[in-house]
Amino acid sequence: MYDSYIQGNESDLGLNISKAKDAEHQDKTSSVVITCIYFIVCAVGLCGNTLVIYVILRYAKMKTLALVHWPFGEALCRVIMSVDSLNQFTSIFCLMVMSIDRYLAVVHPIKSTKWRKPRVAKLINLTVWSMSMLVILPTMIFSGLNKVPVCGIVWPEPQDFYCRAFIFYTFFIGFFLPLAVICLCYLFIIVKVKSSGLRVGSTKRKRSERKVTRMVSIVVAVFVLCWLPFYIFNVTSVTSIINPTSAVKSTFDFVVVLGYANSCANPILYAFLSDNFKKSFQNVLCLKKVAGLDEVERSDSRADRSRMVNDAVIISANLETHSAALLNGELQTSI
Repeated sequence: MYDSYIQGNESDLGLNISKAKDAEHQDKTSSVVITCIYFIVCAVGLCGNTLVIYVILRYAKMKTLALVHWPFGEALCRVIMSVDSLNQFTSIFCLMVMSIDRYLAVVHPIKSTKWRKPRVAKLINLTVWSMSMLVILPTMIFSGLNKVPVCGIVWPEPQDFYCRAFIFYTFFIGFFLPLAVICLCYLFIIVKVKSSGLRVGSTKRKRSERKVTRMVSIVVAVFVLCWLPFYIFNVTSVTSIINPTSAVKSTFDFVVVLGYANSCANPILYAFLSDNFKKSFQNVLCLKKVAGLDEVERSDSRADRSRMVNDAVIISANLETHSAALLNGELQTSI
């Protein structure tokens, strides 16, 4: 009877494991399908809009007033302006928050464990979106149609004062403050890595230092390259007289595209600078290795838990020993 009980439990356990594997396989299949759909939508949208732009630029008779004025009404204009501004500031604020997260993970790896949790991350994301909503209140309130009509921000009198104040307001909140926070966070990260590397002096740590420095340089450079021209153009437009020639208008259109390009570059930047992501991406592409990937991940997970326990013992024994262990370990240099 005891043997039959054991056999029954083993049968149930095998059935549960089989169901779990099937569900996991379905989840992976669903993820691949959704990713392919997103890729198709993006590719079709990019090709279609590129074709439209080419046709309009190629044939001058297409440049009519029907392609300039806003035919969708003031309500939709306000929605579009608000959503556009909301996405802009949320993207920048998320970039700033991710820099703070990297600072905490590298400089304060132990103290930050109670904060760097999924629940806290969700609350922070909600806070970021809420802050962005507050920041774009002027856009939500004053968006509308002018006499042409063209969708934009219609400031009350005196229009010059409100326009100038809004430009400096967005420059400080949307560029200067995030850039200062990002630079400070990565400066502290570099100082931490270099100072710890001097104590250990290993070749692996020197490579890690170069990797962190390269990562920081790329992140800051891309952010500045994408957003600085936009804000320089805006600030210059309210501090000096600019003749609105066709060249100036084309330049402004280009710097606006650069701002959007930052959101396009961020996923590539933050994903492919991470060794873990690159390895996972390679595993996804190598379909023959997918079958054995689960076992590798479980093995890595057990190794990570073992390493975390060992690190905790070392830390509780001696703080300096922890610093050396952290440097000789796998310091996460991705953003």
